[in-house]
Amino acid sequence: MTDTLRPAEPASAAETGDGRRQLKRSIGVVGGTLLTLSCVTPASTLFVVVPDLFGTLGTATALTIAIGSLLCIAVAFCYAELGTLIPSAGGEYAMVSTLAGRLAGWLVFVLSLLVVVIVPPVIAMGTADYIAPLVHVDPALTGAGVMLLATLAGLLDLRANAWITGVFLVLEVIAAAVVAVLGFSHAHRGAGSLVSMQVAGAHGSTDPVTAALVVSGLAIALFVTQGFSTAVYLSEELEHPRRDVARTVLATLAISTVIILVPVAAITMGATDLKELTGGDLSAMVTAWSNTAVGTFVSLCVALAIVNAGIVMVIQNSRVLFASARDKAWPAPVNSLLSRLGRFGSPWVATLTVGVPGALLCFVDLDTLYGVTGVSVTAMYLLVAIAALLGRRDGHRHTPAWRMPLWPAVPVLLIAVLGYVLVQQDPAYLLWTGGITAVATLYWALYLRPRRDTHWLVSLPEDTRT
Repeated sequence: MTDTLRPAEPASAAETGDGRRQLKRSIGVVGGTLLTLSCVTPASTLFVVVPDLFGTLGTATALTIAIGSLLCIAVAFCYAELGTLIPSAGGEYAMVSTLAGRLAGWLVFVLSLLVVVIVPPVIAMGTADYIAPLVHVDPALTGAGVMLLATLAGLLDLRANAWITGVFLVLEVIAAAVVAVLGFSHAHRGAGSLVSMQVAGAHGSTDPVTAALVVSGLAIALFVTQGFSTAVYLSEELEHPRRDVARTVLATLAISTVIILVPVAAITMGATDLKELTGGDLSAMVTAWSNTAVGTFVSLCVALAIVNAGIVMVIQNSRVLFASARDKAWPAPVNSLLSRLGRFGSPWVATLTVGVPGALLCFVDLDTLYGVTGVSVTAMYLLVAIAALLGRRDGHRHTPAWRMPLWPAVPVLLIAVLGYVLVQQDPAYLLWTGGITAVATLYWALYLRPRRDTHWLVSLPEDTRT
């Protein structure tokens, strides 16, 4: 289980003598936090993903998200430590490759690629529901348009995108706050309803929400705040990665949890009855609590939030592909294309490579995308936790890095819980994800492993070795 951790030598043109290229450091912790929060995109997650949870979990939705957020604290500890130990634009795959072996790192890369390709169109397709006050458009076409717009924005300088996404982020936080205030001020039930474990059934009946349903829903609950990992992908562009990665990861998780969980509690308490809550039509609830003007304002804020999320996700995802090409994961012509930097310092070919297929995925069944994403996120977190368990051995024991409290108890507990959550998922989604992982393993065995001296060489920027 030998890994190659090679520093990329800096050059004035962000290119090394051996052809390796590195991204320029242009953002601080504030800019990184804005970009990372925008990737979590709390308002669009609240309005696009959470309604599906209401449909299956009813009043247990807030509890499930709260449990998922507690699990994410442990996950964030792992990301914060490994992200400062191994600050690479490759994110999870660079961390796991270095600490758990190159095959494990490759499988994490494939899982992260599934997530980064699927999540943006999943969010983007929700745009149509929230521009409905102005125009009615097919959700798939709207989502594809948002993805293409986000791709164009992703070609710009990262600092410019930090300010663009920061403005959009303010609007979506305002929208979430409005929902929270309206929900609590129109409460039809007390705080005890948050643990009442009920969902509307067929023909007006009330069905109990079982513990098994909550465990199954945890995969999506983990996805709700998943974007905090973006800080790791941006580590090569943060000015002080050893310090700022951990700060950005932990701050983003805390802020996003509050922005999402508080409105979910308010919606649960404010819904007129269980049927309305289970239906999950949040726009209709907001309009009923206020008026058409407020409902339209909130809907448009959410639409902007979705565009914002698309921009940041394309930025994040292009960095993953850029890093994989720099680390020679593909045949030479592909590596050369994906590692090209444009005039603004962004990896423009990688940006187009993740953005255009994302637009096409807007025409795929949404339930399948949700299911595969939930399984992929859970499996990816599981492998990151294993890497965190191995992160203090041998030469890495004394490497400067932020260190999580309660190690090794945190990663051990996380491995056990995530393993259980994973096996409780829908077999169809497990088969889809497992099949893709099997194909990736064949690629590793037939192409990458025989070329281990020249391919899949995980590298770090020169300025993060100390």
